[in-house]
Amino acid sequence: MSEEKIFDIEVENDGTYYKGWANPSDKLNDEGFPVSFHVVLNQTSFGHLSYNNGKWSTDEQRPADLVSAVGDQIERHYNLTHLKM
Repeated sequence: MSEEKIFDIEVENDGTYYKGWANPSDKLNDEGFPVSFHVVLNQTSFGHLSYNNGKWSTDEQRPADLVSAVGDQIERHYNLTHLKM
């Protein structure tokens, strides 16, 4: 994976501020969107996020509202609005 694809993420959730980065996978879906993102928040691996069946999910056990907030930041990075439709 190329370091130039990595982008910063900042999220506040449930009174806690998280700062980190997301690294998109090289594998793309049919729409040309990365199929998953390796996310690190506050210097800790958050897991690999992916968007399936209308919602964000992760391969680690994380609070659903935090997963959704991180997914929202990814969508903003890519200027995506159609994912929530």
